[in-house]
Amino acid sequence: MTSDAIVQLADVRKSFGETRAVDGLSFSVGAGEMFGVIGPDGAGKTTSLRLICGLLKADAGTVRVRGANPFDDRRMAAQTIGYVSQRFSLYGDLSIDENIEFFARIHRVKDFATRRTRLLTLTGLEPFRSRLADKLSGGMKQKLALACVLVHEPPVLVLDEPTTGVDPVSRREFWKLLAEFLGQGLTIVMATPYLDEAERCGRVALIAAGRVLALDEPKRLQAAAAGTLIEVVSDHPRKALDVARRVAGADRVQLFGDRLHIRVANEAAFAPIKEALVAADLAVTGWRPIVPTLEDVFIDRLASAGPAGTTPERT
Repeated sequence: MTSDAIVQLADVRKSFGETRAVDGLSFSVGAGEMFGVIGPDGAGKTTSLRLICGLLKADAGTVRVRGANPFDDRRMAAQTIGYVSQRFSLYGDLSIDENIEFFARIHRVKDFATRRTRLLTLTGLEPFRSRLADKLSGGMKQKLALACVLVHEPPVLVLDEPTTGVDPVSRREFWKLLAEFLGQGLTIVMATPYLDEAERCGRVALIAAGRVLALDEPKRLQAAAAGTLIEVVSDHPRKALDVARRVAGADRVQLFGDRLHIRVANEAAFAPIKEALVAADLAVTGWRPIVPTLEDVFIDRLASAGPAGTTPERT
């Protein structure tokens, strides 16, 4: 726990029947920070965010937002946190304007019209303000959800996989919005299975099976990765994958599109793998050491921790 953190979790545990969704989770988020909770499906991301929002009560451990327990202090949680869930949960039979007005009145926001117009302009929804929510595209729905939760100007924004199922252009626009709000001093805690998105966060917690595998700035996690990562290009990548795994070990070789990523102790240790590929009549058309991506780091941490879920999505 740190005194300057706006969000704090310490040894938090939460189970649903015999399923342990969160298992001793600890991290803190500073004011004005964009913090990513990263992991595969079933890692405990959504449960963690719902604990932060006060929608669930922890079985053990401590959850604090601005020093208070969000489950016990519902008024504080409502005033402090804006939460965008995985599912679109607004009212489809209301227009964009009406949805934002509804949330403004729930939070007793006076003279909200100016704030609403500013949010609609910022999100690009102003020309469509009379359109029913059910008639919006996936990206527009997420922008509307963002406008609704920000109309009462909460200092903390919690996002649960906000770009899942959203087209690439809308994803890019959504991230521009987040950068804008972050620049205004908003604290953002978000969960995502997309590790290219996670690299945009100031810090990330890589989690699996409800536990933190690593926590740091993305670049520091990449720089601290053990060994050397070799990228290999072959005419038959799937056959090359099988051969390389037999030599290097299944957990040391991953297939990324038409390329292999092979983790070895050093460049010299790649020689027997290359020889095995050649002996199997698999031409290696190119290979080079590369800087590991955050996905490479996560896969390596998952392998070190043992079975804990599936690999996060690569985009």
